[in-house]
Amino acid sequence: MIPKRRKPLSNFQIVCIILMWAILMTIIISGTPTLDGPVILSLIIATLLVFIPVYKALSRRNK
Repeated sequence: MIPKRRKPLSNFQIVCIILMWAILMTIIISGTPTLDGPVILSLIIATLLVFIPVYKALSRRNK
């Protein structure tokens, strides 16, 4: 079975993803009394999960 290629992300989708990420980070940071290890780790993982696909979509667009 040949895997299908996904459609590239549009500018609107990229902006929406980044805005939702920023809102999530604001909620997490404002909701915790202290920034300890698990919170910082979850922030880093969430950032990677958001920005790696965005970076790949932008780099494929420029090829």
